[in-house]
Amino acid sequence: MNVASLIFAATLLAALGCGLIAGVFFAFSAFVMKALARLPAPHGIAAMQSINVVVLNPVFLGAFLGTAALSVGLAISAFATGLDRAALCRILGSALYLVGTVGVTRACNIPRNDALAAVDPASAEGARVWATYLREWTNWNHVRTVAGLAAAAAFAIARCA
Repeated sequence: MNVASLIFAATLLAALGCGLIAGVFFAFSAFVMKALARLPAPHGIAAMQSINVVVLNPVFLGAFLGTAALSVGLAISAFATGLDRAALCRILGSALYLVGTVGVTRACNIPRNDALAAVDPASAEGARVWATYLREWTNWNHVRTVAGLAAAAAFAIARCA
C-alpha cells in the first residue's frame, strides 16, 4: 500500500472515529444529562459517578484515543505531503478533534468529573456540586459535540478533495 492509500484510509477512519465520538457526546447533550437532571440529586450523582467509571474501558478509549492518534498522524502527513486542499482539511480536522474534543475533555470535563467523584451523593455539598456540574459539564460537552462533528466533516471533505 502506498502513502496516498494509507492517508486515504486513515482519513476515512478518522472521519468515522470523529463521527462516532461526536455521536456519543451528542447523546449526552441531547438526552442523557437531561434524564439524569430529572432524578433526585443523590441518584443523578450516583448514576453519573458510575458512568464516569464505566466509560474508562478499552472500547471507548480505543475509539477516543485512536482517533486522536490518527489525527496527529494525519496532521503530520499534511505537512509532509504538501499543503493542498486535502492536506489543509486534514489539518483542520485534526485541530478540531485534538483541541475541541480531546483538549476540552482534559481541561474542562475531566476536572468536573473528578470533583463529582469526590462528593457523597447524599450530601448537601453533593447537591451543590451536582447543580453546577449539570450546567457546566453539559455546556462543555456541547463544545465537544460540535468540534467532533466539524472534525468529521473536515476529514470527509479531505477525502473528496
